[in-house]
Formats: sequence, structure tokens, C-alpha cells
Amino acid sequence: MSYPPLLTPDEKLADAKKLLSLPPIVVICGSTRFMTEMNEADLRETKAGKVVVKPGCDMKSQHELWADPVEAEALKVGLDDLHRAKIRLADEVLVVGDYIGDSTRAEIAYARSLGKPVRFTHPEVDADA
Repeated sequence: MSYPPLLTPDEKLADAKKLLSLPPIVVICGSTRFMTEMNEADLRETKAGKVVVKPGCDMKSQHELWADPVEAEALKVGLDDLHRAKIRLADEVLVVGDYIGDSTRAEIAYARSLGKPVRFTHPEVDADA
């Protein structure tokens, strides 16, 4: 007796999204120096009928939650892990801004390694284009 092949986690997630009739999910990536532009991109993608996830903390701005340098470093590691989870959840990635730093470059590489389509608000910054 043969059994159907087991689904991968990605296939299970895709099936669940279909069963739930979820619209496309886009994750916004980029330097937090572009938070204003990220908010604008969020607005436009939401208007286009997409579920949007993006960085929730701008650690370049002062806040009591990351005032302590030791706690701030631990938080940054956790936020990086959380953002990679957002990339795994998303159907596509939108990179915002006209500058790509090391963190964003790593996020783009991670998304592409997962086969996620990557769009840019400023396509000229895509080194792979």
C-alpha cells in the first residue's frame, strides 16, 4: 500500500492560507531609517488588499524598552528572529528605501533562499537585478 507524500511545512502553510481564504501577505523590509516610507508602503499595500507585516520597533529612536545597552542587544537578536519569521509567513517581500545595509541584505538573501518574490521601492538598489 502506498501512502501520499507528506506535506512540507511550507506546503501546509500554503494550504492553510488557501483554506482560510487569506489575501496575499507582504512583509516590508528595510532600514528603520525609512519608517515613514514603510508606513506609506503599508498604506498602499493594504489599500491593494494585502495583509502587511513590517518592523514594529525602530531601535534608532530612543525608547525606554531599549535604553539599557545589554537589553537592547538581546532585543535586537530577538527582533531579527521575529522578522525572519515574518519573512517565512509572507508570500512576498517589499524592500523599502534607497539604501540597503547588511541586515536588509541578509533579509533579502534569506527571502530569496526560501523562494519568496522580492520587490523594491527603489529597484536600483537590488544588487542582483
